[in-house]
Amino acid sequence: MLTQGIGRGAQFVLDRVVRFLSLTKIHPNVLTAVGLVINIGAAVLFGEGYFVAAGLVVLSAGLFDMVDGRVARVTNQVTPFGAFFDSVVDRYSDMALYMGLLVYYARLERFFYVVLVAVVMAGSVMVSYTRARAESLIPSCKVGFLERPERIVLIIIGALFNRMAPVLWLIAILSNITVVHRMIYTWQHAQETAPSSS
Repeated sequence: MLTQGIGRGAQFVLDRVVRFLSLTKIHPNVLTAVGLVINIGAAVLFGEGYFVAAGLVVLSAGLFDMVDGRVARVTNQVTPFGAFFDSVVDRYSDMALYMGLLVYYARLERFFYVVLVAVVMAGSVMVSYTRARAESLIPSCKVGFLERPERIVLIIIGALFNRMAPVLWLIAILSNITVVHRMIYTWQHAQETAPSSS
């Protein structure tokens, strides 16, 4: 009951924000770009070790992630390029955050965590890549449980509660499990649709 109330309240606020932004005539791609700039700011804070502040900034950047597509639909500005641009900028936003963490651990000379963040970065990119590549072969490949929203939530939790190390381990493991899951799923469906030899 409480969660439903929170969900309705959040949706009410989100609808009002989308309506306001629609009236301002701001192009959805501009909102997407603003989200990237905010995430770069969060990356700088991560690099300086201000994790709580970085977590709050990532949280605010999430607002732009949630509204750009909705504004595009409300203002009838949905385009194939808009979807492509949003996806590319999301990847840059992710990389910016991880780069900030790389800088932080490098400054502390924590070589192991530099490598761990690199593994996280690779896994995160591959989650998106495997879906995009798979969907050039099969209709859909949305399997797996660690897509971008889940990763961002984990990063925010790690930053706000000073638990970044376990969060990085979790993302490193689960993102790569998701990649393997998508590879297996794609192989199975490709086998089903492959022409049988007579």
